[in-house]
Amino acid sequence: MLAEKRHKIILEKLVKEKSVKVANLMDEFGVSDETVRRDLELLESKKQLKRVHGGAVIERQDENKEEKSFITREFLHVEEKKEVALKAIEYVQEGQSIAMDVSTTNTEFARELKKHFKQLTVLTNSLPIAYELSEMPHFTIILAGGILRNEELCVIGEMTEDFISQFHIDTLFLSASGVSLQSGITDYGVHEWHVKKKMLKSCKKCFVLADSSKFDAVSLLKVCSINEVTGIITDSQLPDSTKQKFISEGITLIN
Repeated sequence: MLAEKRHKIILEKLVKEKSVKVANLMDEFGVSDETVRRDLELLESKKQLKRVHGGAVIERQDENKEEKSFITREFLHVEEKKEVALKAIEYVQEGQSIAMDVSTTNTEFARELKKHFKQLTVLTNSLPIAYELSEMPHFTIILAGGILRNEELCVIGEMTEDFISQFHIDTLFLSASGVSLQSGITDYGVHEWHVKKKMLKSCKKCFVLADSSKFDAVSLLKVCSINEVTGIITDSQLPDSTKQKFISEGITLIN
């Protein structure tokens, strides 16, 4: 079994069971103690888990912050999301191909796209985004297939990831639960994390859409480093001190 596959299984087990044991992983993968420990060391270096005696546990850097459902998040920071969506429009061109992962911010962005463009190709794993854009006769909506994750209204899984890998996209508009100079772009949900990684590999440019509440926050899984994205689009409520901190590191911050 390839290391990448083992890592995926380990993270999925951590999400479900909160901990894993080296001995159990050795039996499941049919590999040595040394191989499992190397896997755990690598995942710990990426801040995706914390090693403990005999195994590993989830590394939560913000224990008080939990992921809320899609429906709940739709009512949070509404004005900020609208502002982010309006700014993101400036980085789309008529006839372009874009990708949008599932998020309430990207759903707001989809509503804005309808007002400004007549022809786009949009790749997404989000049911609300696909539905929102379905009324546009000259939009080509490519909805990835896969397993429906009910609470997030999106599709996930290996089928989704393999499907996305077939495409070459001009620009990805990526959502995030956390934006940090030290920890990069982070998010909850191991399944959505895999989809985001595949979208990143398939795009020429990537803009992160994140309202100001997401800055200096760190979620469970690292999607990518800050310097791997073209720019970060946020709202005018971002404190100047935070803005300057990112700009001083050479990050393109749009607000």
